[in-house]
Amino acid sequence: MSRSSDKRFLVAERAAVEPIAALVAVLAVGAALGLYTVALDDAAPDHDRPTAEAALDRLEPVVTVGGIVEPGRLHDIEAFRSVEVIEITADGEVWRITSDGRLRGDPVRESEAATVAERTVTVRTEPGRNVQGILRVVVQR
Repeated sequence: MSRSSDKRFLVAERAAVEPIAALVAVLAVGAALGLYTVALDDAAPDHDRPTAEAALDRLEPVVTVGGIVEPGRLHDIEAFRSVEVIEITADGEVWRITSDGRLRGDPVRESEAATVAERTVTVRTEPGRNVQGILRVVVQR
């Protein structure tokens, strides 16, 4: 056998991977790890501070009966740690209550010390009369 035929024979015995296939495999693994990291970050609960949206999600079922908000149920709400004010506005009327159960006269506003979340809801203003209204929650930061 000649020297050139020996080299061909040795090269054929070695395992080889195409460079394009190796790059595609590395990119696929990198993308999978990136997606896993993003999904893991989104799934982690945020315990740093309560948000107004989360408080609104917890409070709405308490004041709602059959999908309709009843302002009279504001007094049935037990104390929530972070909620400062709960307000229902509908048909020119305003029902407002603070975390200590007292009615409050001034309107709800967002500030540096508090965040506000609101949602459009159906409000029972009197028996047999339902109107569109807004349910607002103020949470201290």
